[in-house]
Amino acid sequence: MYERYIRRKIETEVLSSLRAFPAVAVLGPRQSGKSTLAKMIIEKKKESIYLDLERPSDLRKLSEPELFFEHHRNRLICLDEIQRMPEIFPVLRSVIDDHKQAGQFLILGSASRDLIRQTSESLAGRIAYLELTPFLLTEISNSVKAMDTYWLRGGFPDSLLARSGSDSVRWRQNFIRTFLERDIPQLGIRIPARALERLWRMCAHYHGQLLNQSRLGESLGVSHTTIRTYLELLSGTFMMRLLTPLLPNLKKRLVKSPRMYLRDSGILHTLLDIESTEDLLGHPVRGPSWEGMVIENILGELPDWRGYFYRTATGDECDLVLEKGRTRIGIECKTSAAPEVGQGFWKALSDLAIREAWIVAPVRESYPIGKDVIVAPLSELLKRLRSIKSK
Repeated sequence: MYERYIRRKIETEVLSSLRAFPAVAVLGPRQSGKSTLAKMIIEKKKESIYLDLERPSDLRKLSEPELFFEHHRNRLICLDEIQRMPEIFPVLRSVIDDHKQAGQFLILGSASRDLIRQTSESLAGRIAYLELTPFLLTEISNSVKAMDTYWLRGGFPDSLLARSGSDSVRWRQNFIRTFLERDIPQLGIRIPARALERLWRMCAHYHGQLLNQSRLGESLGVSHTTIRTYLELLSGTFMMRLLTPLLPNLKKRLVKSPRMYLRDSGILHTLLDIESTEDLLGHPVRGPSWEGMVIENILGELPDWRGYFYRTATGDECDLVLEKGRTRIGIECKTSAAPEVGQGFWKALSDLAIREAWIVAPVRESYPIGKDVIVAPLSELLKRLRSIKSK
């Protein structure tokens, strides 16, 4: 069953959190590998129980949840697709407080905490939240060929590991259709699938650009408040990232709108009908697609760092600014094998007093282009970030 299993970085953190918290929630998009990860963890915990809340037979087992949990006291119970049964959280709280022990529940969900509000209301202080993204680059091979495939297909396991490019495309097309027609209605949200699909495809064309809700609303014939609702839904289901601007206390006019990115490059490409590397290399979205893929990998590696972009009204900018405490790292993304940056990048580094910066490009080896500014492949930067994280 697990012969193609690729160990996920988050596995160690899940096990550690289960030793410290009564409940651990692993949230992430559909088909990102949450169930596979949970089953691998459960195999290491004797007499653990796994319930898929999309399966009627498992749902029936929870018709009297207090009796079920009491009967299986002292076992780890995994509840998959928890958003299907949000009313169970008050019961979980009662059981957790009664048993007073770590490692009681492993909860899996395909929606964010904001969409599953009952968890924060009922289990505050009793639960650890972790996010499982689709595969990060450091979880697979770092070879140039693997990198090209990863960028084109994205990180969803069934897309990335498909036998052929056409199988990967077909899987992503089915994923998009299922997400719109089944997953969204199961969250209890009544949005026409066609309307959300139109917005999603439009956002793909604006990938990496500043969010303009009024422009999107005019194009779709809906209000900007409706657009905001749709975008919050796409963000809450891990399909989109709205990257906020860094607004330091400087005497400069700064861009204050977020930038929008589709979080998986493979889904982005499918929405734009990009099916091959040749299609991608000739498409206007090539640069923004690379940028979004780099940003997702970096923020996935450093979930405890804050990520922003920086841009002034005069065009001085940095694609990604990582911030933790007083430390700032600047990152620029370029698709050229001989990348160059303009004066706006250097001014941004000066504005923000950034003393370590990287330019991530499809190069084979890293090299400096300025004081503490390095051109490097993504794998080299991720190695550096992991060394910072381990300190």
